[in-house]
Amino acid sequence: MEIRSTNEQDRDVFVGTFHAAFGRFPEVSAEGGGTWSALEMDRGLFAVGADGRPVGTAGAYSFELTLPGATLAPAAGVTAVGVLPSHRRQGVLSAMMRRQLADVRARGEFLSVLLASEALIYRRFGYGPATHTQRLTVSRHRAAFGFPRAVGLADAPATGSVEVFRRTECAGILEEVYDRYRRAQPGALSRPHRWWALGAGQPPISPAPRYIVVHRDDDGVPDGYASYAFGEANTLTVDEAIAADDTVFTALARFVLEHDLVAQVVFKHLPPEHPLRWQLADFRAGQVSDDTDWLWVRLLDVPRALTTRGWFVDGELVLDVEDPFLGERGRYLLTVRDGKADCVPTGREPDLSLDVSDLGSVYLGGTAPSTLVRAGHIRAHRPDAAALADALFRAERPPHCLHWF
Repeated sequence: MEIRSTNEQDRDVFVGTFHAAFGRFPEVSAEGGGTWSALEMDRGLFAVGADGRPVGTAGAYSFELTLPGATLAPAAGVTAVGVLPSHRRQGVLSAMMRRQLADVRARGEFLSVLLASEALIYRRFGYGPATHTQRLTVSRHRAAFGFPRAVGLADAPATGSVEVFRRTECAGILEEVYDRYRRAQPGALSRPHRWWALGAGQPPISPAPRYIVVHRDDDGVPDGYASYAFGEANTLTVDEAIAADDTVFTALARFVLEHDLVAQVVFKHLPPEHPLRWQLADFRAGQVSDDTDWLWVRLLDVPRALTTRGWFVDGELVLDVEDPFLGERGRYLLTVRDGKADCVPTGREPDLSLDVSDLGSVYLGGTAPSTLVRAGHIRAHRPDAAALADALFRAERPPHCLHWF
C-alpha cells in the first residue's frame, strides 16, 4: 500500500472514493459549487492499493482557529477521511493519519482539528473533544421573555434595527459579520472567502434557500444575523445565530420567537450554558437536546501551542505529555505571567501526567482539567495541581465552533 498526495486532477476520484467508503453517492449541485467544492486538493491524500486504485482518502482545509485571548493560529481542518469497506482493519487509516500529521508539521502548523463522525476513532490518533454544542427547542407560545429587573434585557430600550433578506441578497453581510465574530470567539474557525464564493458547506454558506434576519447597530453597521427556514409542523429552524454580544443575540432571538404561524423554534447550535433559557419567563419552554462534542483538537508542538494562546491567571505547572501514536513524550514547565506563557522542557517532577488527546481537550478552555482527573484520564501528582490547572486553562468565555467542514 502507498500513501500519496493528490492534485486537482484527482478531485472527482477523491470525492467518489470518499463517498464509496460510506456507501453514499456524491451530491450534484445544479448551481455549481457544492459541499465539497472547497476541497484543497494539494492537501489531500490517497491510500493506493496493490492494483493502483485508491482505497482510502484524507483531506485538510487551511483554517485559522481562534484561541483564548483572541489569538489566531493556523490550523489544519481534517476532512473527507474514509477507507473502503474492503480494506478496513488493515492499517490503512493509521497510515494515512500518520502521513497527514507529518504533512501538517511540515507546513509549520502546530495543531489540527476535525469533526468526528464517530467518537471512538480519533482519540487514538491524539485528538480530543475541545468544544461542545447543543440544540435548544423553544415552544413559540411559551416564549415570553421575563425577569426584566434581574436580567435587564426584557424591558431594555430597543437599540439598532433588524431587516429580513433572502440569503442570495446578503452574502457579503454574512461573510463580514461572521469574520468579525470568529476573531473574538475562542474555538471559532475562519471561513475563507472561497467557501462563500463557492457556496461550499452547509447553510448559510451554501446556496440553499434561507431567510436571514440581520441586526444593525445604531450607526447602521451589521453586527449580527440569524439564518432560518421553515419545516414541518410549523417549526422554524435557525441554522446559526451570530451576534456581537448578548444584547444583539436577544434581539435576533426575539425576532424568530415572535414570528407568526410558528409552533416552535429550534436553535441548532448554541454553546453550553447559553443564557437564552434563563431569559424566558417559563424556563421549561426551552428544551435542550443533542448536547454533543463538535471540534476536536490535536496538538503537534506542545510548547508552541501553549505559548501562542492567551492566559488570564498567573501560575506554574509541570506537564508530562505522552503522544503514543507518534511515539513521543515530553515534560514541560509551563510558566504564566501577565497573560503570557513560557514553556520549556524540564527534568522536574510532574504536576500532571496526561495524554496529548487530553491536552487537546483542555487547550481551548472548554473542558476543566479536574474533570479529566476525576475521569481517570489525567493523573495529578499533588493535591492542588488540578485546581491550579483549572484556573490556568480557563478561557475568557466558553469556546464554541459553528463551522461545519
